[in-house]
Amino acid sequence: MNINAVTQYEVIGAVAVITSDSPPVNALSLPVRRGLLESLGRAIAAHDVKAIVIRCGGSGFYAGADITELGRRPLPPTLQDLHRAIESAPKPVIAAIHARALGGGLETAMASHHRIATPSALCGLPEVKLGLIPGGGGTQRLPRLIGAQKALEMITSGEPVDAASAHGVGLIDALAPEDRLLEAAIAFAERAAEEGALRKARDLSEKIEAARSQPELFASFRRANARRFRGYVAPEYAIRAVEAALHLSFDEGLRLERRLFEELLAGPQSAAQRYVFFAERRAAKVDTAANSTPIRIERIGVIGAGTMGGGIAMSCLNAGIPVRLVEAQKDALDRGIARIRELYERSARRGRFTAADLERRVGALSSSLDLASVADCDLVIEAVFEQMEVKQDVFQRLDAVAKPGAILASNTSYLDIDEIAAVTRRPQSVLGLHFFSPANVMRLIEIVRGAATGPAVIATAARLAKTLGKVGVVVGNGPGFVGNRMLAARQLQADQLILEGSLPWEVDRVLFEFGFPMGPFAMRDLAGLDIGWDPARSRSASVREILNERGRRGQKVGAGYYDYDAERSATPSALVEQWILDFAARQGIRRRSISEEEIRERCLYPLVNEGVKILEEGKVRCASDIDVVWVLGYGWPAYRGGPLYWAEHEVGLDRLFARLKALQAAHGESFRPAPLLERLVAEGRGFGESLGQPV
Repeated sequence: MNINAVTQYEVIGAVAVITSDSPPVNALSLPVRRGLLESLGRAIAAHDVKAIVIRCGGSGFYAGADITELGRRPLPPTLQDLHRAIESAPKPVIAAIHARALGGGLETAMASHHRIATPSALCGLPEVKLGLIPGGGGTQRLPRLIGAQKALEMITSGEPVDAASAHGVGLIDALAPEDRLLEAAIAFAERAAEEGALRKARDLSEKIEAARSQPELFASFRRANARRFRGYVAPEYAIRAVEAALHLSFDEGLRLERRLFEELLAGPQSAAQRYVFFAERRAAKVDTAANSTPIRIERIGVIGAGTMGGGIAMSCLNAGIPVRLVEAQKDALDRGIARIRELYERSARRGRFTAADLERRVGALSSSLDLASVADCDLVIEAVFEQMEVKQDVFQRLDAVAKPGAILASNTSYLDIDEIAAVTRRPQSVLGLHFFSPANVMRLIEIVRGAATGPAVIATAARLAKTLGKVGVVVGNGPGFVGNRMLAARQLQADQLILEGSLPWEVDRVLFEFGFPMGPFAMRDLAGLDIGWDPARSRSASVREILNERGRRGQKVGAGYYDYDAERSATPSALVEQWILDFAARQGIRRRSISEEEIRERCLYPLVNEGVKILEEGKVRCASDIDVVWVLGYGWPAYRGGPLYWAEHEVGLDRLFARLKALQAAHGESFRPAPLLERLVAEGRGFGESLGQPV
């Protein structure tokens, strides 16, 4: 029988089966909660019902609370009301989990008396990724079920665990065949009814007592994860909530959890992280009305077996797409293949996948020294040296051998896609796919639309990004696209600051403390100072050229702006400091003391200003696309929401405009505010109301 539009109730034997089916992800919305609660009451009141199974139709078990309700007064029944009703039911309640049980969904399962899952299911509490902690009892029930240490790891990482692992630690009571979950859940419910006793997570004490005997557990966990949690407040709140599970009663722990949850919900970090959550999903959606059907991609060719080419190949192999890797030289090809296998073997040793998974991935990789070997590929991605002449040569040759309809993509990070496409007879099939290094790890792809790129090609790229588990942001063509164009504005100021009075490690420290994983000079050392450097044209015209000319090309050689030991630990270089002082003197620059505030403003305000220009030029569809690029591709701290979000919500656009004007007067035209910024300030509007034109 239908209880409401999203809930079905039926009795099979002596077991009531409550099924929620609320596409797309079975969020615990108000109709779902009401249907569940009414069904539960019906089952409890029915004399012929001895046990209850809660399950979901569609794509998986409950994927969490309805995120659109966050920040609004919840209408009854709340999630807490539902959990109390489930836990206090006088008949055993079994949660039958398939695909996933996340956030409020896993909390609902933990409020049940037992949990059964298919082996492929995932269980997790991802709230920390939204700047929150579980708010439906997760921090109190989970440590009682699996222990405080494992609960801390799950809650503060936000990463799901597979059903087998969950079963091993006591979160899942039984595993069911993939195609017989309902039958197995009913059988489990019948046994639980015969046994009579109700197993409530709130009453479990064995693992809580074990954690109490480890007085250093929480302090050790904080120390071990200090760098990972740096800048974020939610992980510390999660630790405090789990700690409370050891020292407070269950109900007192629930009240503390709720208070901490509400503090986070009202705070700026969660607002920023929720903005990023929705921004990622918006960026990934290509307007289907403006795009034709995506092209089917069954095999991908990758040209270049270096760091980027190998990483791109691995991304495709991980998604189950066969790859043909092509190099010009056999030794380079052999090194590339060996590196791919080495990385896979390392992951297998760490338990990320099995030896069989490793062989499947490697088995889907073929290689060649002949460019013509990509003739059967549906998509070919070029990842060769970042020089226009080199790329044009590759594309001209690819155009001659690739099959009709094949897509040709460049992994260029800043070169003109239209110039590359111009050497082919199929410019409509050419685009940029700018992966970020390491490509097998980083989640961002800038999908660069050229002037002639066809809509089906863009749609295909967007679908491919999703298949690879990445976020594809469609951007317009232009020097540096979005990310590197804005990065150049920051680097220009960083380079100037070290001449005027700062030192590289001082600039790096300010941006590290802002929340970046590293500053601009440490990042240059990591990437390699010689990227884009031409020794034939080098004239000691900058500090970077001087370092390259003297062999200091970054971490890979043990010396760049910093000195590096065998473990690649960095130490400020007295030699580099002297070279900077000497170069500044030759340029006639009088050095001065520069404050942290000036470093921060001069590095970040021009970066934001460049982003406003990109928005104004229609190189992105909306401001949040720019923020996604910077959060996913450049380490902008998610708790600050992205450069444009930060400018609007932390700095204030009026202050940003005023400071840019002041910096323009003091330091020149590179600080001139974008016309769009001036208009927004004059009209009292924000970026949310200012969309770029479709790229």
